[in-house]
Amino acid sequence: MSEPYESALDAIPGSHPYPRTSRYHDAEIGVHRMADGTEVRYAKRRLLPPLPADEDTAPHMVCSGERPDHLGQRYTGDPGQWWQIADANPVLDPYALTGEPGQEIRIPQAGGFHG
Repeated sequence: MSEPYESALDAIPGSHPYPRTSRYHDAEIGVHRMADGTEVRYAKRRLLPPLPADEDTAPHMVCSGERPDHLGQRYTGDPGQWWQIADANPVLDPYALTGEPGQEIRIPQAGGFHG
């Protein structure tokens, strides 16, 4: 559950284009100037933070039909937080997390989630 002040800060227009729960919240914002002078804001590349060797994770055996958002809901209580699980596993495509039933993936434990 987010703190009330966090919700209030997220509601301020222009304070940050992404909510605190987004994987892009801490990403640097760049500005591209179009030929006509229009400025277009974008999130610069987000590099994954290195996982500490001692990070507390639990194994999860992928079942047929699971999706990244299912894992987000199950382990964080928010389907939109699937990206935290993806960050803990060496995948480029989030669907690679659940694409192979029977594979074991890492689930960050409470306090071990990034963001």
